[in-house]
Amino acid sequence: MPAPGSLRAEAFINTFSLEVSAKAMSALRAEAARIARGTTISIPYLASEDDDARLAAARTVRALGFEPMPHLSARRIGSHAALERFLERAASEAGVEQCLVIAGDLATPAGPFADSASIIETGLLERFGVRVVGIGGHPEGHPVMSSDDRWQALERKCRAIESRGMAPLIITQFAFDADIVLAWLAVLRARGINVPVLVGVPGPASISRLLRYAAMCGVGASASMLARYGVSIGRLLGTAGPEVFVDRLVQGLTDAHGLVSPHLFPFGGIAPSLDWIERHRVRASTAGSVIGDG
Repeated sequence: MPAPGSLRAEAFINTFSLEVSAKAMSALRAEAARIARGTTISIPYLASEDDDARLAAARTVRALGFEPMPHLSARRIGSHAALERFLERAASEAGVEQCLVIAGDLATPAGPFADSASIIETGLLERFGVRVVGIGGHPEGHPVMSSDDRWQALERKCRAIESRGMAPLIITQFAFDADIVLAWLAVLRARGINVPVLVGVPGPASISRLLRYAAMCGVGASASMLARYGVSIGRLLGTAGPEVFVDRLVQGLTDAHGLVSPHLFPFGGIAPSLDWIERHRVRASTAGSVIGDG
């Protein structure tokens, strides 16, 4: 019989979701047979892509048998009408029932939405059939919000989503230190926030690329964090995968942490990320093995 650690590791990796931009849909199509039907595919809101591209991506995801989760970047949406048009098309063209709402990176909003809460409050999400609303979680803190303000905002958004008959889902930015994520999860549950969490996991990629994305996304990447991730400062030209991070995360998870799944950012490409998942799944399912002993 597999050891408990093996069972938990296998269950964890089998519930992964994947982030795929509109421009990477051809790569997703090429690898679709390797991904379980019903898997959530998150579609980021990139300034270089327009709504037509995002909707085309959502249609592709749906046609492949997956669940599209387009992002809504509040500060980049120009008007209430633009949001309404997008959601109406997302529902009618791609059967979208999930979305991720984020504030976005513009200092000054392009329209009436200053933050993710302002989108939730419109009532448009439930009107157009959205059932699951993702919101951001920040294990490493927030660049402009205090810890108390951050927790209170998260609690308010969860309550607002539930009060409108939808289910909240927390999606974190990727990280390099599993202990920071575990500590954040413990506080989340201690505060009575018991909604599912997707923990951001960077897929295998060159170390230079990982560091570039970390800088773009405001993720901590100190020498000590990289060491905990399994990256030696002496080998920054190599490639790194998330096995050390995932192993430590799974080792630390307990029933008290609730429903926690990996959300993969395929920075090195979709195929290498799926290769890694398959290798990890085999290792996790080996009878009698306990993740982290090898």
